[in-house]
Amino acid sequence: MPPQSASESLHLKVLPGLFSVSQFSITKPVDIVLLDKLQLAGAKFISITRTDEEISVVEEVADAETASAEWKGIKIEGPMDFGLTGILHDLSAPLKAASISIFAISTWNTDYVFIKRDKAEEAVRVLSDDGWHFVEGQ
Repeated sequence: MPPQSASESLHLKVLPGLFSVSQFSITKPVDIVLLDKLQLAGAKFISITRTDEEISVVEEVADAETASAEWKGIKIEGPMDFGLTGILHDLSAPLKAASISIFAISTWNTDYVFIKRDKAEEAVRVLSDDGWHFVEGQ
């Protein structure tokens, strides 16, 4: 069940594009093209995370036919207060019950979940049936 709140910041939005999720070794130099994408005006969604084990990149891809374009994104509208707890748990629980896996990313303002594109419509249905509200538009 979604959090008991009428707040529009907790509404969901299906992101319009397709996304790739990639993993890179920390022992190899980061491709400068990837870093350049962070600086582009009007750039699309990109998240780069480095740990002591790996570099993970989630980015919107321009061409839906690209082999790596396997994911759809769902955004919690946000911005969310840092004091909120359990939001990702509440969002992921009905998806877990439906055997739909997610790749989650948290930012300062909000959270995103990425779902394999062949499960995206089912995920929206499952979340809607659970009481989550979806909004349209950019």
